[in-house]
Amino acid sequence: MNTMIRTSVINQIGHIELNRPQALNSLSLEMIRTLTATLMNWKSEPEVKAVLIYSSSERAFCAGGDIRFFYEVGSKTPQGGSALLEDFFTEEYALNHLIHHYPKPYIALMNGVVMGGGMGVAQAGPQSAIRIVTEKTKMAMPEVNIGLFPDVGGGYFLSRMPGQTGRYLGLTGEIMRGEDAIETGLADIFLRTEHIPALMHLLKTCDTKNIKNQLIQFSESLQAEVAENSFIKKNRQYIDHYFSGNSVSEICQKLKSGEDFFAQSVTDAMSKRSPLMMCVTLEQLKRSAMMNVAECLRMERTMVRHCFERNEVIEGIRALVIDKDNQPKWQHQAVDDVSEAEVESFFVAVWPDITHPLRMLTDSASA
Repeated sequence: MNTMIRTSVINQIGHIELNRPQALNSLSLEMIRTLTATLMNWKSEPEVKAVLIYSSSERAFCAGGDIRFFYEVGSKTPQGGSALLEDFFTEEYALNHLIHHYPKPYIALMNGVVMGGGMGVAQAGPQSAIRIVTEKTKMAMPEVNIGLFPDVGGGYFLSRMPGQTGRYLGLTGEIMRGEDAIETGLADIFLRTEHIPALMHLLKTCDTKNIKNQLIQFSESLQAEVAENSFIKKNRQYIDHYFSGNSVSEICQKLKSGEDFFAQSVTDAMSKRSPLMMCVTLEQLKRSAMMNVAECLRMERTMVRHCFERNEVIEGIRALVIDKDNQPKWQHQAVDDVSEAEVESFFVAVWPDITHPLRMLTDSASA
């Protein structure tokens, strides 16, 4: 039995409790497999009318994939190749697809840290999603910090955020608050943590029909004011102005010429990110805007194979997580040093279409 995932059914709602607090609920391959099996079983179980996923810890909903595992297996095998690593990303992305197309209401209580892979298990599709954030939510797609790109379907949901907010989140890896998640469409309900016990009681006693409307009415009855506290809302004009460039080089030049505090702080943040992966991320977002979820995940599966064939992600994890010297030796000193050919190489097919590990994914809930 996987004690890192606790499951139960209460009031016809399937409860999934992430219980790996010492690692901020970072997803292991075992956890991904348990989540997949649980959701597949409940998908066809008539006694389960909805699903709730939450954390046993107030510190984090889920901090992402287990990057220590990525480092351990990726740094010990030629070009970062490992059967376990391959399985991890294939199965994680298949899980993201399952959640996006889940046929029943899917309630994600995103309290605390919600990053990377945590976003992947929270961002259900519009038909099923009931995404709840709090004043303690710290949300980010911080992959460029470690020499990776915003995966787990990140290309899909970032490219559909309003204005240039998706580019801002993906290229900087900066943290957003719960209020920002509401503002940008990455969450549906804002709830203060003091009301979580009342929320859990409601879920254990309510009529499971029209559960989304009931949760919205519950949150509205608390009259939580969120919009004026949104950093994104306050700085939206800056975000849309600076991040509207056709290339990361153009974006950085605009930021460097800006005299406002926003431009200065973002320039400083981006100077620490991988120049190569910021350029790859922008291209990913451009392509993802024209794709469905299945296509985005297949593209990301190809991209992640290319990432681990290079040393950028291994070096990023080493610097930020293993040695913690915060001095990654990126392959490029600046975004101007990154060639179009290098960026393009991340999108070159690794497998023929008929043998792609995610070839079975479709743009429907039946997959």
